[in-house]
Amino acid sequence: MAFSLFGKRDKPDQQPDQPTAVAPEPQEPKRGLFDRMKQAVTRTRESFSESISSVIALTREVDETTLVNLEPLLLAADLGAPTTALVMENLRQRALRVGIQGGDDLKRLLKAELKQVLDNVARPITHPATPPEVIMMVGVNGTGKTTTTGKLAAHFTAQGRTVLLCAADTFRAAAIEQLEVWAQRSDVQIIKTKQGGDPSAALYDACVAAKARNTQVLIVDTAGRLHTKTDLMKELDKMRRTAEKLVPGAPHQTLLVMDATTGQNGLTQARLFTEAAHVTGIVLTKLDGTAKGGIVLAIATELKLPVIYAGIGEKLEDIIPFDSASFIDSLLD
Repeated sequence: MAFSLFGKRDKPDQQPDQPTAVAPEPQEPKRGLFDRMKQAVTRTRESFSESISSVIALTREVDETTLVNLEPLLLAADLGAPTTALVMENLRQRALRVGIQGGDDLKRLLKAELKQVLDNVARPITHPATPPEVIMMVGVNGTGKTTTTGKLAAHFTAQGRTVLLCAADTFRAAAIEQLEVWAQRSDVQIIKTKQGGDPSAALYDACVAAKARNTQVLIVDTAGRLHTKTDLMKELDKMRRTAEKLVPGAPHQTLLVMDATTGQNGLTQARLFTEAAHVTGIVLTKLDGTAKGGIVLAIATELKLPVIYAGIGEKLEDIIPFDSASFIDSLLD
């Protein structure tokens, strides 16, 4: 019994001789987290790893010249000045204390330093004892926030968790209709209101519905407009208070959606949201579309936030939990 594009089962009495538009495509074999991450950071690895390798290949003894040559490579991968300065200082201190024995040792230590940057901001995700778990999605329009909301719904559903979506982006034209499409594709239910309605009212209805249905996860798609910082803070604060009144501890996660292709330019807008929305983690979209995946490390250093999920393509299933070891190994192996 097959599944259609939108997750609905074909009718059991469908006749095999009925015409079909195209033959079904063969299923791709399941790939592990490392393989999927490695494919996602291909463009970054091709530029970053090859440049690092060229430095290592010429290095028999690591000295100041070697480190000077390494520094611009880190900046070119969009690690950002603060992260690059931190990593370079640690490498220099290591070289002064005990020395760095050649290129292979340098590469191993670089990997350890980069992984430490990410691990320093990592934090365990705690799920509430009593459902629903409320997850608010925030971010500037155009970063893929609504799409990511739909992908997360499919991700949680694949884990066997029940999911409800809340269309609380009532400002942007077609945002509600877009989320409805993703709800259908993810085979989950959605609570919505009319365009221009009060997003907190939509969230109120969604919280009530999630509790009544004993839904495990409620994902809230919020507006991404940036008229003024004050307006943004007021709206998000109102939504947080609404959720907390109905669900203790809500929102349990507030995820900021960032577009990896914007690089350092996205950090300015990200800072605004982290202040206004009490962000707990990052979802980094379009990681597969940039050669500057080092922005992951800049986020950790400058925003003090972990990347929780990474968008790695256009398909419904193209979102993965972020893992620091897989990411660093994918960049430098």
